[in-house]
Amino acid sequence: MKEESYHIDDDLLVKYLLDESTDTEKTAVEEWMHAAVGNRKYFEHFKLIWEQSKLLAASSTIDEEAAWQRLRSRIKQKPVEKGIVRGFNRIPWIRIAAMVILVVGIGILALQVFNSRKPAMQVVQSLNQIVPDTLPDGSIVTLNKHSVLSYPGKFKGENRSISLQGEAFFQVTPDKSKPFIVQVNDITVRVVGTSFNIKSVNGNTEVIVETGIVEVTRKNQRVELQPKEKLLVRSADSALEKQKETGTLYNYYRTKEFKCDNTPLWELVETLNQAYHANIIIGNEKIRNLPLTTTFNNESLDNILEVIRQTFKISVVRSGNSIILQ
Repeated sequence: MKEESYHIDDDLLVKYLLDESTDTEKTAVEEWMHAAVGNRKYFEHFKLIWEQSKLLAASSTIDEEAAWQRLRSRIKQKPVEKGIVRGFNRIPWIRIAAMVILVVGIGILALQVFNSRKPAMQVVQSLNQIVPDTLPDGSIVTLNKHSVLSYPGKFKGENRSISLQGEAFFQVTPDKSKPFIVQVNDITVRVVGTSFNIKSVNGNTEVIVETGIVEVTRKNQRVELQPKEKLLVRSADSALEKQKETGTLYNYYRTKEFKCDNTPLWELVETLNQAYHANIIIGNEKIRNLPLTTTFNNESLDNILEVIRQTFKISVVRSGNSIILQ
């Protein structure tokens, strides 16, 4: 069954507070709250307003059915946007509509909280699929599987700051007045308008530049990357050293192909392990750096392993969950 990605919006938070969310939605909300301090603060503000509105509703004589009808008539004036919020029973939402009207009419506390908060955060979780997304500035992001992207509903201030867990490819809309900033682990990636790939695995961060210029900083160190250059920052290392990036294997999740151009076997194996969640082991050090030039276009892992076997005249041995090349 195909898993869903969730945009954490106010509707989903209401369902969570009502205990009407599915197990998957509940998990998504809780992971979102733990992903960033700002998310937790927003939820606490939202919950505060929710509890205040319930107190107001308990002592009010407002006609909830009439409130619901007024809310419905206003909604009908606007086009319905596509979303992932599932169907829900009408009766609980009659009470929610009445509460919202009460808060708008007399909830001074609610106005103060919402006027002082930062723009609502949007969270995209790719789960077990590759997810494209468009940011408020028009920048396009392709999120690899099992990754999380957090960004404000509207970029305000002097920059466009977002956070990433996992891997994503960015095509950034140029705006010299507002640099685009990605926070991942303890790394800050800063650009104006460019395209690049960021991957974070086990605390290690890799940045590969396709077009434009990318500035990577960590603590007091700064490195500038040009096209076809990459930076691998290991969690235990302190130095930032850039390297040349001659291949395009990092693009596999966008292009659906593994393009090898004199690519060493170990590099292809690392990418296959990530793409297919496999455990391929090179059991013979003599074949580790053997070069391969070919393109695998949306092929199965078994077909790719067979080509490798025939090309290098080696054995492919399966042992439990491991695949050993020797």
